[in-house]
Amino acid sequence: MSFIYRIWIGLVILIVSMSIAISFGTADIPLSLSWGIILNQISPEIFSRANLAMEWSNGQQNIIWQIRAPRIILGALVGAGLAVTGCVLQTATRNPLADPHLMGVSSGAAFGAIVAIMHVGLIFGSITIPVFAFCGALVSIFMVIIVTKKTGFYDPNKLILSGVAVSFVIMSAANLLIFLGDHRAAHNVLFWMLGGLGLAQWRELIYPLTIFIVCFTWFTLNSRKINALMAGEEIAATLGINITKFRLKIFICTALLTSVMVAFSGAIGFVGLMIPHILRMFIGADNRQLIVFSAIYGAIFLVVVDIFARKLLSPQELPIGIITGLIGGMFFIWMMSRKNN
Repeated sequence: MSFIYRIWIGLVILIVSMSIAISFGTADIPLSLSWGIILNQISPEIFSRANLAMEWSNGQQNIIWQIRAPRIILGALVGAGLAVTGCVLQTATRNPLADPHLMGVSSGAAFGAIVAIMHVGLIFGSITIPVFAFCGALVSIFMVIIVTKKTGFYDPNKLILSGVAVSFVIMSAANLLIFLGDHRAAHNVLFWMLGGLGLAQWRELIYPLTIFIVCFTWFTLNSRKINALMAGEEIAATLGINITKFRLKIFICTALLTSVMVAFSGAIGFVGLMIPHILRMFIGADNRQLIVFSAIYGAIFLVVVDIFARKLLSPQELPIGIITGLIGGMFFIWMMSRKNN
């Protein structure tokens, strides 16, 4: 099966998943009405020229267009961003367990978001939280690198252990900030601690969309170099790659992508661990393809998980990070047991 053909299959599955997700919720709305509302919002001339009646209420229109549509798009962007980040980190560190959550990047981004929410305020407007989240993610990943280098040599396994240790330290600091902050605002922070898509708004989608496009494009253009890192440092060096600089660029780019996604969705874990690992079983380890498919199926995964998050305890919404944590934890255990067999 050709690469392009597989991409089209993935995109069709993504569109179907998003269509189902936009119809499901506390108030289920028929798929035909949902698409009618979306088409009418995108191009009202379609209905006026065809003399079609608008068979939905204002309430249904607000639910679909103002609440669910931006939520589903954000979910797809976050899933794609986290999966691509995990894919690249696993290759750059040569460790299949690498993940923005386990590497401490998500914790650092959440810490930065908490600083902005509870202690600084929106001093830069709506971009404040992404900026602080990015700074927190950068600090976190550099802490992981420093801790790893204290051993005197680079070890992929120790990198993950350092990431887990740094993640615990940063989350302890984040909990301290919550304790010392305004307790009336503490409930807002739970969004970042547990993960969710409920705060998605049209006017803010431009930030995760832009950062995803920039980072995804850079990863794709450098996929051959990323493949060289997977082959080993000696081979990468013989190809003229400055390993230290290139790996640093990868860490900065993954920190940027993760932090922006965390700023708008909270700390959603294990997406970057599961999706690339599963895809390698079916399409191989070539990052020229793996990065693209990680984006597509990461988006599908989080959109589907969001459906369950909204339906399992309906009308109450279950934080999406709880579901991904449960699935990811079981997947992590399966990976470890499979590795030992």
